[in-house]
Amino acid sequence: MQDFNKILEKAQEYKADMSQFLRDMVRIPSESCDEQKVVLRIKEEMEKVGFDKVEIDPMGNIHGTIGHGKTLIAYDAHIDTVGVGNMDNWKHDPYEGFEDDEIIIGRGTSDQEGGMASMVYAGKIIKDLGLEDEYTLVMVGSVMEEDCDGLCWQYIVKEMDLKPDFVISTEPTDGGIYRGQRGRMEIKVTTSGISCHGSAPERGDNAIFKMAPILGELEELHTKLISDDFLGKGSLTVSEVFFSSPSRCAVADGCTVSIDRRLTKGEDKEYALGQIRDLPSVKKADAKVEMYTYERPAYTGLVYPTDCYFPSWVVEEDQVACRSVAETYEKLFNKAPRIDKWTFSTNGVSITGFYGIPTIGFGPGKEAEAHAPNEKTWKEDLVTCAALYAALPKVYLSNSK
Repeated sequence: MQDFNKILEKAQEYKADMSQFLRDMVRIPSESCDEQKVVLRIKEEMEKVGFDKVEIDPMGNIHGTIGHGKTLIAYDAHIDTVGVGNMDNWKHDPYEGFEDDEIIIGRGTSDQEGGMASMVYAGKIIKDLGLEDEYTLVMVGSVMEEDCDGLCWQYIVKEMDLKPDFVISTEPTDGGIYRGQRGRMEIKVTTSGISCHGSAPERGDNAIFKMAPILGELEELHTKLISDDFLGKGSLTVSEVFFSSPSRCAVADGCTVSIDRRLTKGEDKEYALGQIRDLPSVKKADAKVEMYTYERPAYTGLVYPTDCYFPSWVVEEDQVACRSVAETYEKLFNKAPRIDKWTFSTNGVSITGFYGIPTIGFGPGKEAEAHAPNEKTWKEDLVTCAALYAALPKVYLSNSK
């Protein structure tokens, strides 16, 4: 039987190591499709602390493995970040960052390289305390999540044939245990017209004017979307507008809008596309409604095309993985956990949404820090998460017998 107090003591002992490792990762710019250098830094740390095997797959995801048991468990941290935005909004350099006794500031601290720091040192705790058992634990540093959430796990499940019993997502949860999220889609609506000289617009057919009533009906559609008691309401917003025209002195012959559609439970891609296609203004304009596709190369050069569809998902609270995370939390911290959901999207869209593998979230930092200037995480969160990640596999084995 594992000693939860010893696990907590070890996690606290490695607070400085985790903080240093996180700061090292933050110092390496690693936006989507440019993660190679941070992946190599993670490889170095995994090897240093004693992982049994460390591999980089053809997409560029890093897999660190501990143990050789028959039960397969995976932990996931995406290690790409968004950009820094307007530098004037940062009080500290987003890559050099800042550190005091409580916090670390820098791009990626909460979203989500802090999760990787806690994962790696959970592996060291497992090794130090002899917590290996009849399980194999694969810790994945996944790429391209900020660009196309879940694409990495589409590749990992389908091409690498990695199909764990469950996955812990180390996205930030502010001390809670998360078991679901709304899905999302990236949709485009296009109207076509005929250009002519702007001095005589009646000779042409203005694609922008044809889009105008569609925008009004899209805004109204948002108010009518269904809701779920746990995940909340679906949503829709127009996020971009594009046009084509021979010149500023001509009638526009094309207009496209991008739609960010958030999907609650019970909504899927055909349902969401059908709602827009059925709008009277869309039918009248004979507008084209379709999903975007993602085909950007990984840093390795691999192209793995996918539709920009990311389904909603929920893991039931009484499912064995969710129960095991909650039990581990209670045994470590002597209090009941908060069970909740993410507002944003995660790699769970593929892991659970496409493949039905339960995803449970528990990660350092706060969701509100994601993509914000002066992004930060808390050192004590790194400790808390490392302890839970180290203790969880044996609890799960006990509960799944």
